[in-house]
Parts: sequence; C-alpha cells; structure tokens
Amino acid sequence: IAFQADNIFRRNRRLVCFDMDSTLIQTEVIDELARQAGVYDQVSAITASAMRGEIDFKESFQRRISLLKGLDVSVMKDIAEHLPLTEGAERLFRTLKKSGYKTAILSGGFTYFGNYLKQKLDIDYVFANELEVGADGKLTGRHVGDIVDGAKKAELLKLLAFKEDIHLEQCIAVGDGANDLPMINEAGLGIAFHAKPKVKATAQHSISQNGLDTILYLIGFRAREINFN
Repeated sequence: IAFQADNIFRRNRRLVCFDMDSTLIQTEVIDELARQAGVYDQVSAITASAMRGEIDFKESFQRRISLLKGLDVSVMKDIAEHLPLTEGAERLFRTLKKSGYKTAILSGGFTYFGNYLKQKLDIDYVFANELEVGADGKLTGRHVGDIVDGAKKAELLKLLAFKEDIHLEQCIAVGDGANDLPMINEAGLGIAFHAKPKVKATAQHSISQNGLDTILYLIGFRAREINFN
C-alpha cells in the first residue's frame, strides 16, 4: 500500500530517473571490475560502507578506482554484455517508452556501462562517471570530469526537469543507496528499490519485493494497461 498526495502532478508525471548499480542491474559494476583486477575484497568492503552512508561517496569512489589501476579496458566489454538486468526492467522501460515518459540513468557508476544499458533499454539520458584510460589501453586508476555523487544526482535531476520543461513534482527517482537519497527526496515521487535500511527509512516510498516493473503501479498504471508481451 502506498499513499500519495492526490494532485495534478500525481497524474501527470513525465520523467523517471534511475540509479544503475543494484537498481537497474543486480550487481555493482565496480565490484565486477575489481574481480577482474584481483582486488574484489578491498573494493567490495569500501562499496558496502559507502552505500550504507558510513563514508563520503567521493572519497570512497576515488579509493576504489585507484585499486583498478592497470586493468585492461577490454574486460569492460565482456562485463557489459553479461550485466544481470533486474527482473521487470525490460517490461518497465517498454511500457514507459510507449506511454511517452522520458527516462534517465543518474549513476555513481560508469558511463561505459550506462551507455550500454541506454542502447539496450532505449533510455533517453545517461549521466555517470568516466574512467580514465591510458595510451596503453589500461585503466589509470583515475576518473575524467566531475564525480557523480548524491548531490550531483539531485542537481542533474533538476537540470533534466528544466530541459524537459516540467515541474520537479512530475519527476520520479528510483535508487537503493545512500547516494540516491538527494534525488529521491528532490523528486515528486521518490522510490527506494530493494534499498539499504537507511534509504528505506528515509524515502517516501519503498519497494522491497517483486521486480522493477512494480514501479508502474506506484505511477498509477493498472494491470490491463501494462504491456506484458
């Protein structure tokens, strides 16, 4: 059961923004990269602590990617091709697209994988972090440009709303980690999806069972209106 304010915005939402890792896909890509680099235990511990909100995201991000230094960029293609989509993701995006919604990935993960999902799921926008690759085709352990952290996600949500000429109340944000809370709280409909305890306790709405397409019911779709093909 979900309670929402019955106003014009509830019936006229137009943009849905998603976290990527552990939301659209059932893994943390940086952990998959770490497995290939032989530093999984170190990176996974930092990831878990950051998602629980125990350490600053920017600091944890820089510490984790520094451990990937020397990893050949070719492994990214194989990881991308085997990303485990969350149950219901394809049905969700198919239905949103058919109904005229704009969709976006706002991720503290990496652009390479975000762009792969953009093509696979026909997503409109992708904002994530870019890993720096050296002339030798290996990761340098550094990033290019600004870090997409929690504050940046909220800022990007506002920018997309402005670009699409819609009110923030017409935006939906979906995520699972502490760095998703700023955008979840900024959006008219914020959803914690299979989220960490701190996120579930803070978000307006929480989905802890079933697939990603459950979001369609929170938006207001009825079963007969959802494309089940």
